[in-house]
Amino acid sequence: MHEIQTTIGEYISSSVLKQPKRQIRFDEPLISSGLVDSFSLVDLALFIEDKFGVHLDDTELNAQTFDTLDQLANLIQSRQSK
Repeated sequence: MHEIQTTIGEYISSSVLKQPKRQIRFDEPLISSGLVDSFSLVDLALFIEDKFGVHLDDTELNAQTFDTLDQLANLIQSRQSK
């Protein structure tokens, strides 16, 4: 799971924030803090689908299920195990 979180964190730092050296904590709020905006959220979802081979519903792109790297990793793992 650590690898999933690290991969997504690096993507957000380099592609979304344009700050490749920025470290994102696994429990750091992404959406609710404004770190990831609605435009970047779609790009992030597409990255996750391509990178990890899972499908994300549009209804899941919210702060309840998609707000931290921990939440994202758990979601990805649950989809990969099906």
